[in-house]
Amino acid sequence: MEASPANQLFPPAESKLHFLDYWRIIRVRKSVVLLFFLLMVLTAAFVTYFLPETYSSTVRIEVDKDTPDVETLQGRNFSTSFDPFFVQTQFELLQSKTVLYKVIQKLTLNERWAKRFGFERLRTDETFLLLKRQMRLSQTRSTSLIEITVRVQGEENKQEAADIANEIARTYRDYRLDQRTEMTTRGIKAFRDELAVTDLSLQATQAVVEGLRKDLEVSEIDPMSGRSSGSLEDETLRRMEGMRVEAGNELVRWRELYSKLTNMTRVEFKLAAATASPDAILEDLIQRQARAESERAIMDPDFSPEHPEVQKMNKLLETLDNQINDRLTGILAGLKTKVDSYAAQLKQLDKDVTEARDKNIKNATKFRPFLQAKDDLELAKQLKNAISLRVSSEMVNLKMPYSSVVRIVDEAEPGIRPVSPNKVLNISLGVVLGLILGIGLAFFIEYLDTSVKTIDDVERTLQAPVLGVIPTNVGCLLDEGPENPHAEAYRVLRTNILFSRKEETGTTLTVVSAGAGEGKSTTLFNLAVTFAQNGNRVLVVDSDLRRPSIHKLLRISNSIGLTNYLLKQNTLEEVIQTTPLATLDFMPSGKLPSSSMGILSSPRMKELITDLKRRYDYVFFDSPPIMGVSDASVLASGVDMTLQVIQYRRYPQPMTIRAKQMIEKVGGNLLGIVLNNINMSSDASYYYYSGYYHEYYGKNDDEQIVKSGKGGGKSGRKEGEEVAAGEIKQKY
Repeated sequence: MEASPANQLFPPAESKLHFLDYWRIIRVRKSVVLLFFLLMVLTAAFVTYFLPETYSSTVRIEVDKDTPDVETLQGRNFSTSFDPFFVQTQFELLQSKTVLYKVIQKLTLNERWAKRFGFERLRTDETFLLLKRQMRLSQTRSTSLIEITVRVQGEENKQEAADIANEIARTYRDYRLDQRTEMTTRGIKAFRDELAVTDLSLQATQAVVEGLRKDLEVSEIDPMSGRSSGSLEDETLRRMEGMRVEAGNELVRWRELYSKLTNMTRVEFKLAAATASPDAILEDLIQRQARAESERAIMDPDFSPEHPEVQKMNKLLETLDNQINDRLTGILAGLKTKVDSYAAQLKQLDKDVTEARDKNIKNATKFRPFLQAKDDLELAKQLKNAISLRVSSEMVNLKMPYSSVVRIVDEAEPGIRPVSPNKVLNISLGVVLGLILGIGLAFFIEYLDTSVKTIDDVERTLQAPVLGVIPTNVGCLLDEGPENPHAEAYRVLRTNILFSRKEETGTTLTVVSAGAGEGKSTTLFNLAVTFAQNGNRVLVVDSDLRRPSIHKLLRISNSIGLTNYLLKQNTLEEVIQTTPLATLDFMPSGKLPSSSMGILSSPRMKELITDLKRRYDYVFFDSPPIMGVSDASVLASGVDMTLQVIQYRRYPQPMTIRAKQMIEKVGGNLLGIVLNNINMSSDASYYYYSGYYHEYYGKNDDEQIVKSGKGGGKSGRKEGEEVAAGEIKQKY
């Protein structure tokens, strides 16, 4: 199937929204936006004016974990780690029944509020809900400060707001301190109970130890070490092991010394003995020998060997040498005796250690129950001491001041001025919400509105060109005159019709619409006036037989007209009437008998159309709405050209599409679409159809039309022939 010429000329365009499209919607729906805006602003102002004044008071408190004012005996045993949920937990405590019920009771809010609000009585749970709604909690950023705000209505109650806020802070502080005291007291009681149990266990363990000591005949204290007998054997064994190791070391040392000294020469032995085994007698003898040898050396140069002094000195040296040798021999004998003594001692210690170890092994099993009971007794004593120390510490902590747990920083005071209603804020919100909701409503209505809105809508939906755009408030051009700005819209439509018709012989035209009230009759008549003002001989036929209206524009009678001619009651000359415009004639519809509803489809009507084409340059037939009456379809099929009028934002698009389909179905030649009743001030996209042409070309065209209208006759027709570019033919 080949595409129609309309489809080729006007392909479907993609629907893309531009900012100007949104602005166009707002301008078109500005009445809705303005109405909703004013409604919201007035509502906000009205509500704000009648809302009761509310006063608030705020108390600021500093909260901390349960830390004492001074360090306890055990040091900083409280937690200082960061807890992200601590402040939020305190928020919940401040709003809890535990705290607020006490506030209600202290301030007797049940009775006071029942009297104020006109109730017979209020239960505490009901007052709690009222109080909770009136209080607000907030935290100062990056601090542990909490603000408690209480709001009340009425200037006479602003002192009550301060009293309630302060009482909440004090009650919360007392609650925290009472909770800490109660928890500490319960802890001390638990420790004391445990201490009593531990003391009983200690007594039982001590009785077991005493029984085992008697049964095993264990002495209480070791007289050697001062330790209990349970560990006597172990201590004795360790002491003997130490003595054996010491004796062994001494034996090795003295044996090594003795061996070295016995292997030396007498001279080496004499030199080493003074260091290896210091002896005072030996040292004295060696010194005396050294002095004697020195004296003899002095005598040798002066005296002979036989000299009595020399011999005496030699005798002394010999005696000293013998004494030294005897002393060295005695030292060796003493070393030998010491070596033998250490060897004997080591042997005896080895024997004693072996016997002690064997005895310890035998006694290990025997004293094991006693030692285990002894250890249990020591553990029980340590546990009792630890619990006793903790009880004493907690008793001291109980008496410590904890004023830093909750500290009232700023007490609440009565409010100076009301905090609500905030008139400026409320009205500002009304303005903002009014604009937002108004614009939103405008877009929603626009979304629900499926009527024709723009030229693009028409050409995309109907696949037909828009030949003209008619503004709002257009009246009869005969009354307004050719210089009226509205006339330019019809001149544009006239020009587009002349260039859009397929054949030059097409001189009959009808204007149809989908529904009533779209302005087709006014459009047809003003278009005919425009053609007539251009010098063409024009006839307007009011063929809307059921609701004729063109005769009202001309202010003439509708008693005789088209129906009289078709029923052969009058001749053609009798039913055609003249108008104030010389080139424009008019045929009223006449009265339609109820028995002649299908008269427009008669052969006489077709003959009339042919006859009128010979008599006039252009013949315009008015018609009823095509969706409701068949007469419009008959006219569309019988004339040369058809225009479809669509009123701006009146009927949904499916209705206009159906009207176009009906024209094409009966074989009508649809030239294009005329958009009617366009508000140029609200929709700037249509401005160039009227304002632009009128501003630049309207005045010159109007002057030419006026001259041609006044001249009439041949001069008028020649000018019309020039404008129509040779398309218009004079019938007479």
